[in-house]
Amino acid sequence: MLRAANSVACVACRKLVSSRMRVRVSLQKSHPMSCAPRHLFSWTGRTQHPPHRLVVRHFTNLSRPPLRSSRLRHGGHSFQQYRSFWVTRLVTRFLKLRYILLGSAVGGGYTAKKTYNEWKDLLPDFSEYTSIVPDFFWELSEHIDLEKIVSALPDAEELAKLLPDLEKIGENFTFLRTLISNGVIVSNEVKGASGLRLLLESAGDPAFKATGGQSADSSDRHFKKASDKEKIDQLQEELVRTQIKYQRMLEHLEKENKELRKVVLQKDDKGIHQRKVKKSLIDMYSEVLDILSDYDSNYNTQDHLPRVVVVGDQSAGKTSVLEMIAQARIFPRGSGEMMTRSPVKVTLSEGPHHVATFKDSSREFDLSKEQDLAALRHEIELRMKKSVREGQTVSPETISLSVKGPGIQRMVLVDLPGVISTVTAGMAADTKETIFSISKAYMQNPNAIILCIQDGSVDAERSIVTDLVSQMDPQGKRTIFVLTKVDLAEKNLASPSRIQQIVEGKLFPMKALGYFAVVTGKGSSNENIDAIKDYEEEFFQKSSLLKKGMLKAHQVTTKNLSLAVSDCFWKMVRESVEQQADAFKASRFNLETEWKNNYPRLRELDRNELFEKAKNEILDEVISLSQVTPKHWESILQKKLWERVSTHVIENIYLPAAQTINSGTFNTTVDIKLKQWTDKQLPHKALEVAWETLQEEFARFMAEYKGKDQDDIFDKLKEAVKDESIKRHKWNERAMDSLRVIQHNALEDRSITDKPQWDSAIQFMEETLQSRLRDTDSVISDMVGPDWKQRWLNWTSRTPEQHIRNATRGELERLLRVNEEHAAYLANDEVTTVRKNLEAHGVDVDPVLIKDTWHQLYRRHFLHKALLHCTLCRRGFHYYQRHFDDSELECNDVVLFWRIQRMLAITANTLRQQLTNTEVRRLEKNVKEVLEDFAEDNGKKGQLITGRRVQLAEDLKKVREIQEKLEAFIEALHKEK
Repeated sequence: MLRAANSVACVACRKLVSSRMRVRVSLQKSHPMSCAPRHLFSWTGRTQHPPHRLVVRHFTNLSRPPLRSSRLRHGGHSFQQYRSFWVTRLVTRFLKLRYILLGSAVGGGYTAKKTYNEWKDLLPDFSEYTSIVPDFFWELSEHIDLEKIVSALPDAEELAKLLPDLEKIGENFTFLRTLISNGVIVSNEVKGASGLRLLLESAGDPAFKATGGQSADSSDRHFKKASDKEKIDQLQEELVRTQIKYQRMLEHLEKENKELRKVVLQKDDKGIHQRKVKKSLIDMYSEVLDILSDYDSNYNTQDHLPRVVVVGDQSAGKTSVLEMIAQARIFPRGSGEMMTRSPVKVTLSEGPHHVATFKDSSREFDLSKEQDLAALRHEIELRMKKSVREGQTVSPETISLSVKGPGIQRMVLVDLPGVISTVTAGMAADTKETIFSISKAYMQNPNAIILCIQDGSVDAERSIVTDLVSQMDPQGKRTIFVLTKVDLAEKNLASPSRIQQIVEGKLFPMKALGYFAVVTGKGSSNENIDAIKDYEEEFFQKSSLLKKGMLKAHQVTTKNLSLAVSDCFWKMVRESVEQQADAFKASRFNLETEWKNNYPRLRELDRNELFEKAKNEILDEVISLSQVTPKHWESILQKKLWERVSTHVIENIYLPAAQTINSGTFNTTVDIKLKQWTDKQLPHKALEVAWETLQEEFARFMAEYKGKDQDDIFDKLKEAVKDESIKRHKWNERAMDSLRVIQHNALEDRSITDKPQWDSAIQFMEETLQSRLRDTDSVISDMVGPDWKQRWLNWTSRTPEQHIRNATRGELERLLRVNEEHAAYLANDEVTTVRKNLEAHGVDVDPVLIKDTWHQLYRRHFLHKALLHCTLCRRGFHYYQRHFDDSELECNDVVLFWRIQRMLAITANTLRQQLTNTEVRRLEKNVKEVLEDFAEDNGKKGQLITGRRVQLAEDLKKVREIQEKLEAFIEALHKEK
């Protein structure tokens, strides 16, 4: 109702000037308040709020009757009167219009306010929920400028630009429809024209035929030739496009298959991960080849199982072709230098994930990640360098690698080092011959498929590998020729027909089963496999070689090459594998017969099994060290330690101290020298003795165990384990500091508590002095020669020097008998006297010889006196307890030997504890480590466990394993058929 009123009011306002009385009547009949909203928005456009009294006044003015009737304007007055008041009337009309507008605005505002209040009353009260709304919501208006957001929105024109131009699309469709319809019309016209021509020829005038026949025939022949050529070109292009189309479809299906296999393998339903995964056919075959690569047969059972041998000149693209077949850049690359330094056996198989693994490692390299690819290339390079011996450039040792991935053809390839014509700087002198021998060793296998790689970018006459392949396979029954870098060849060669001659086998004398042309990229090492494939497809699609028929569609792309090589490989496998299995079966019979005749009572233990047996025996011998009694350890240690330090004690401590005047000086000298000895030498000597004792006991136990039905085949191994374990074992140096403190405290103690200890010290002293006396007598006897009894009984005589020393001995003994308390050293005048006395008897003697002889004679004299003093001190324990007061007997030397004896006992006890608690366990640990290292080193085991028995057991085990795996492979191969 409000809208209707508004529309009526607006119409009335527009006709106000043209209609006079009629407008007023209509305004009188219409309520002014109902027109207010319409005037408010359609006329002034501004909201006015006059006081309430003005509204009432305007209302009464508009409602009152007019001042004069309409007829006053037309009759009863002159024109001058009418002209005088028209301005006044016009102003009055405009004033009335102002009142109408003001009234409408006020009425509209009042109506809008009333409507707003009604709507507001209908809404619920949300004041109770304001506490739920977070504070930041009320602060949004302070931080967000809504006007800027509105201004940033695109206009309608900008939105229209983003939408597609439907008019142009419609025009294009119209144009396309026109072309199609025109093409149909043209084709119909051509058909009609040809039909008309035939009609004219059949039913027309003979003159017409005569005049137009020759020109028509020539044009027809030319048209047919051109059309045939165009048809051939179109068919070739269509064939290439179809092939590429199907290859892309296959790749798409392979990707989908890969994703589905991932889902299947990752699914954990029904214990999929717990089930044992069945080995694929190619994996079973690869295991047989791995065993055969390590097998050295003496029964002429050669390895004739098929594999694909990849040979070619250096930098011809062998590795690139193999990488394209494997669909990953897996080999190290170099610019012009030799990168393949040893044969690499690559087992290709299909799998859900594109991964690579080595035969002797469990690590998987994800070939879809560049980081793993770089790590794989680095690992291959390291293995190649490790396999090359010092002074050599290439190695015959094979690196075994397995590559799995979706869409990969199953086969076994061997990438060989590139054939070279010249040995360059940095290479070994025999590098060329070594590469030839390695290549021939693989190609002479009558069942090996030779993949001959030829660089198409260089002159064919420079190739070396073709002659080598021709020698190994003259008939070409197992050779596949591959021409690489065809893109460069097409660009560089002046005569493209030369490429056709190569792939047809007419340029080389070498024969082959098939010829292929491939492109392995643009020469950049950073290209990935997908980019190389796209470039190869694009090149052959545009190449004139394919369009002109020089190359067949099945002869191009590495995809076709891999399919052909795989088919040839499996055909060769099916033809030869059973014959090879029969050969190994016969070899097994011969080996088993030899074993029964030579070793009927022994088990067939190979080198690894013999090593495990020897390992258990060695560990038992090491464990037996822990069963040695503490008493045995201490007695051995004490004895060996005294043997090591006795000379120092007698010569450097006891003899110098015994030359002193009184007991106080003796004790002081002894204390000083013991302190110096303990700080510098004694702990180190003690640890050396302990370490030597441990070695001797370890060797003794191994020797004793050897007598218990031990196999002599383990002697080298046990000796090597013992030597290596002792070499690795290092004594705990931290024990030296604690041992020094213990020894120092033991030597400082002088208190002999009881008579048994005193007697034990005297006995120890007597034994030591008697041992030294025997040694001294032996030295003097060697100096002076045999006495008269020995000369008569043994028919010996003295040397001239011994005569001189014997005469010197007589003079010096006379001197000692005169003065038994003589000092340890001769004075110069005494030396002169002895020399003159000897000269008087006709003996010319050197003063140095006199002093040397005196040293030994005085030593014997001193030892005799010390033994007599030792006998006297047997009853001196009573005087010792009184500190030798009021006694002429002084036994400080006995106390010295008691201190030494006690130090030896305490040191032996300390070393024994360290041995049993620490060192024996560490030695056992070292032995285990050495055995583990030897177990991983097959070369070491081959050196230490040798003999015909071992070699026979090794061959028998490998032949059995090869035969069993071949039979399992043949069974699986028949099932796959």
